[in-house]
Amino acid sequence: MFIRSRRQRWANLTRSFAVGLLILSSTLSAGALAQSAPPPKPSGSVNIHQVQVALIGSGAVGGGTLYFHGRRYPFKLGGLGIGGIGVSTLDASGSVYNLRRLQDFEGVYGQARVGWAVGEHGKGDMWLQSI
Repeated sequence: MFIRSRRQRWANLTRSFAVGLLILSSTLSAGALAQSAPPPKPSGSVNIHQVQVALIGSGAVGGGTLYFHGRRYPFKLGGLGIGGIGVSTLDASGSVYNLRRLQDFEGVYGQARVGWAVGEHGKGDMWLQSI
């Protein structure tokens, strides 16, 4: 009787653990599925050409074209930075998100980049976010 009771308690404990694990994993999965909404639809697209010159500090000038609501809008850009030595060019194209009015495109942007460059060759990604 004692052995049977002990086995019974072990089976109940194992079953309870399995049910708890199932509930926990279901809860976590539901949260992950709820957060994995489809990506937002782009508002437009942009092409950028920029030249950057650096010697301790850096400066950049360039321009591009915004494509928004079926029209083309040329723009100029420039900026200052820190670090580096040399001259580089940037040719980029990408999608624009959350642009409701053309006037919202103007302003100051922060930037993050990842990638590589060797000589005249390079590849990477850049994200611009209006500040």
